[in-house]
Amino acid sequence: MAKSPEQEHPTKAFGWAARDPSGVLFPFKFSRRATGEKDVRFKVLYCGICHSDLHNIKNEWGFSTYPLVPGHEIVGIVTEVGCKVEKVKVGDKVGVGCMVGACHSCDNCANDLENYCPKMIFTYGATYYDGTTTYGGYSDVMVSEERYIVRLPDNLPLDAGAPLLCAGITVYSPLQHFGFTKPGMHIGVVGLGGLGHVAVKFAKAFGVKVTVISTSPNKKEEATEHLGADSFLVSRDPDQMQAAMGTMDGIIDTVSAIHPLLPLLGLLKSQGKLVMVGAPDRPLELPVFPLLMGRKIVAGSCIGGMKETQEMIDFAGKHNITAEVEVISMDYVNTAIERLEKNDVRYRFVIDIGNTLKAA
Repeated sequence: MAKSPEQEHPTKAFGWAARDPSGVLFPFKFSRRATGEKDVRFKVLYCGICHSDLHNIKNEWGFSTYPLVPGHEIVGIVTEVGCKVEKVKVGDKVGVGCMVGACHSCDNCANDLENYCPKMIFTYGATYYDGTTTYGGYSDVMVSEERYIVRLPDNLPLDAGAPLLCAGITVYSPLQHFGFTKPGMHIGVVGLGGLGHVAVKFAKAFGVKVTVISTSPNKKEEATEHLGADSFLVSRDPDQMQAAMGTMDGIIDTVSAIHPLLPLLGLLKSQGKLVMVGAPDRPLELPVFPLLMGRKIVAGSCIGGMKETQEMIDFAGKHNITAEVEVISMDYVNTAIERLEKNDVRYRFVIDIGNTLKAA
């Protein structure tokens, strides 16, 4: 007979979990494994609320299992390390992002692309090597294999640094991979939400020209004056879009809603690249003719490998890049989820786990 979540492992743990696709979170007792020889255990202090948490707790992508403890922007302080752990020690500031395992034998893993491993294990809602369910960061304690631990720079605030473990690497990786970091380049960022605002910060730190493309004219001041974008395009304004045709080397599209791609392809120069990092739940329409007439590329990108994630966090520390966050208490989480559904957040909720998660 299967053991209950509370009895699966030797170490008691406590968090908040969804029990069904209603998406309502409740206090939840479960357990974490003992610290293995290559494991790092840490006390969770903060955890960001990612838009994919919302999709998962409501089973909008169709593969959620319950009970589900969300959270993959997890930061805290190391409390125990296994005997073969080399890169962190007790007391260090660390984090865990979207994954906690992979096969470590495929080409992707060999090339530091664990995020594209066919057997990649998500931080929550997945099956771990031992057959047990993985539980995320809306909880008091985390245990992870050292390979999936990210060391956080001392100057990076934990609350505003937590969302970088998902939102940060999601935009940093395509900026790097598709060559959008060369000075003099002109890069568009579609959507000024949790992903988009971080994309603007990283792109500006690389020294490129950045244009924010948004349906909301009221975000212009925020984009240009606060986040440092060079220009702002209202995607629903045909005159503005027409004037910007053929001016961009690349575009990072962070939007998760259904939206037209044709206007975005028009903004690209010949041989420009449109890179999708948002995840709409229904297929988008892709007009092929504009691709042919400019040798343009539509691509996708999903987080990054562990080596690149560490590089991203180190770069963020060097350039003082953080997410814009609203820190909330654990018992506010269901209200925060409702607000996130309405895009009523600037730009990322972060749960203060260390001070507000109270065991039942």
